Amino acid sequence: MPVTDYLSRNAKLYPNEVALIELNPEIADHQRRSWKEYDLIESNRFQPYRREITWKVFDEKANRFANFLISRGVKKGDKVAIIMYNCLEWLPIYFGILKTGAIAVPFNFRYDAEEILYCAELAEVDIIVFGPEFIGRIEQKAERLSKGRLLIYVGDTCPQFAESYLEMVADCSSEAPDITITDDDFGAIYFSSGTTGFPKAILHKHLSLTQAAEMEQKHHNTGRNDTFLCIPPLYHTGAKFHWMGSLVAGSKAVLLKGAKPDVILSAVSDERCTIVWLLVPWAQDILDCLDAGTLKLSDYHLSQWRLMHIGAQPVPPSLIKRWKEYFPDHDYDTNYGLSESTGPGCVHLGIENTHKVGAIGVPGYRWKAKIVDENGEAVEQGSVGELCVQGPGVMTCYYNNPEATAETLKDGWLFTGDMAMQDEDGFIFLVDRKKDVIVSGGENIYPVQIENFLMKNGKIKDAAVIGMPDKRLGEKTAAIVELKEGCSMTREEFDEYCTELPRYKRPKEVFFEDVPRNATGKIEKPLLRKRHGAENLVAMENRS
Repeated sequence: MPVTDYLSRNAKLYPNEVALIELNPEIADHQRRSWKEYDLIESNRFQPYRREITWKVFDEKANRFANFLISRGVKKGDKVAIIMYNCLEWLPIYFGILKTGAIAVPFNFRYDAEEILYCAELAEVDIIVFGPEFIGRIEQKAERLSKGRLLIYVGDTCPQFAESYLEMVADCSSEAPDITITDDDFGAIYFSSGTTGFPKAILHKHLSLTQAAEMEQKHHNTGRNDTFLCIPPLYHTGAKFHWMGSLVAGSKAVLLKGAKPDVILSAVSDERCTIVWLLVPWAQDILDCLDAGTLKLSDYHLSQWRLMHIGAQPVPPSLIKRWKEYFPDHDYDTNYGLSESTGPGCVHLGIENTHKVGAIGVPGYRWKAKIVDENGEAVEQGSVGELCVQGPGVMTCYYNNPEATAETLKDGWLFTGDMAMQDEDGFIFLVDRKKDVIVSGGENIYPVQIENFLMKNGKIKDAAVIGMPDKRLGEKTAAIVELKEGCSMTREEFDEYCTELPRYKRPKEVFFEDVPRNATGKIEKPLLRKRHGAENLVAMENRS
């Protein structure tokens, strides 16, 4: 059944129960009063700090937007883009699009004006829904964006080149539109990360969306009494489909604006959150503050918090070891996936397998996986090859890009571009991105392995390893090292620490600077290569 049916079901079964809460810490003042004191704040400058909607209101808002779109001629197969920060309107708008049979097209909120135009044209978008933070970017390309497209503004004081969402939906029916949606109908287009060049449009059927939602609920045993804390941007498959476990369970979720350690712990405490999905940098920041004593667990109500899980990038085992020292009773899970696999979970560690931290895990619910060589043949267990996955969440294609589709989809298998190996127990370990492997003097060097080693150093907050040109070896390893606040390290100290590595793996260059990560937590290695003159080594990225 399509995920829209879960929303309709929840509205009938749990009409007056809270579905979504929006928390905006920008409202909280420097006096650090309890957030509950801000429930009734009204301000022309900010939205109320804490807003919530019930399942019934959620469904009604989605229906109103769907009926508005239908009144404007939107039909199955049309495409409606969303470019907004996380807010209480985001998901009702998304589900309103789905209820019409149209295709929802979330845009990365970091896109500049040129990227917005590019993605709108690539995906052949008919309507763009945008929030107040994007007025300037939309306005830059308004003349071209508005040609044949409707621009809808969500917020107060609508710009002249758009129409007001608030005014348009106010008088629309809150009854569900009479549209039949099947698993084979197209449901969404997501975009690859686009950390270099322009992203690709990834087309999914409704079957993919339902698979992701049901898998999330099953993997994390999400129940009616759970409360999920959602921090990452909803345009990303990871955030949205982790939240959809709450949709399937009919349980509450919190949309938090902000990722500072005290903000996260306050949200968990005040809203009694039980499940939290973090990115590696956020988990590191929490641990660093706990180590420094600037955060104290005793200041928060955290006994109900049962699960912390991480995805979107390789997770250093040393990080989870530190986490368990502070939170020994937490279940933990690692989730692996791509936008091409409808986000996280096609491979997952499983909360029962904490002893295998370091692995990305085993094939997820209804998924299969294999590791192959350059000829597409399965490698021996323990050997490194390219990870391939197959399941009901695999994309239909890269929209309007048959060449890239043919390179990635082969005989029903999705070739991920990630290098991996499988141990004797069947657990899959991510070695590195295929394009990130460094070939130095004929030896394959996998940066993730070196990054994990560096992260064990108590002075290092974050680390990235890239290849740089070398006349003799072809490539040499270079480490970008971000130190913890208040820490210092000399090149000699760094080299001494690295003597524990095999000689050929030791970084030949080191740069002490911040490690850039994108909105989903991935290290922006193309940016680092460009910064350090190594971009000519690697072709432009063509995967998420």
